[in-house]
Amino acid sequence: VITTRVSQEEKDMKYILLLTGTKAEFDWYSKWSPQDYMAQAAFMDALHKELKDSGVLVAAEGLAFPDEARVVRAGADGSPVVTKGIVRGVKDGAPFVTDGVFPESKEFLAGYTIIDVESAEQAYKIAARMSASPGPGGVPGNMPIEVRQIMSGAPEELPCRNNHCTFRSSACCGSCGRRR
Repeated sequence: VITTRVSQEEKDMKYILLLTGTKAEFDWYSKWSPQDYMAQAAFMDALHKELKDSGVLVAAEGLAFPDEARVVRAGADGSPVVTKGIVRGVKDGAPFVTDGVFPESKEFLAGYTIIDVESAEQAYKIAARMSASPGPGGVPGNMPIEVRQIMSGAPEELPCRNNHCTFRSSACCGSCGRRR
């Protein structure tokens, strides 16, 4: 059950739900039968409609497969340098690119949903429902969903460098060297 926001004046509690997968999982997903793919897409469409109707959906999008991603950096003159891999440096005036978009990454972002809910617990419940979207044969996929709060600005409190206290708190231990 999704709770409707009481009012827009409430403090924003926006969360991004990140759907990630490994290259092997992307390859596996691309081999699903059309029926399995349609069942999973219908599930996600219905969930997003429910979230929208309850007033908590901010945005939701799937992303192209990782091999279609490009990395952009500013060139010396400010113009875009677009590559299919990570620019590690410049050799003979040309960017030196590693193989692949994110060669060190074991997971890729498949899509995201942004929600505006009253608590982290509500975001976790929605993420669990997304995780249970059907896979081949209708079996719940149990896809990992990373849940992260969206920060609308700098945090009011910063953790102490030594993890003893919170900077700006009245109980600052002073060992972190920060001054109030």
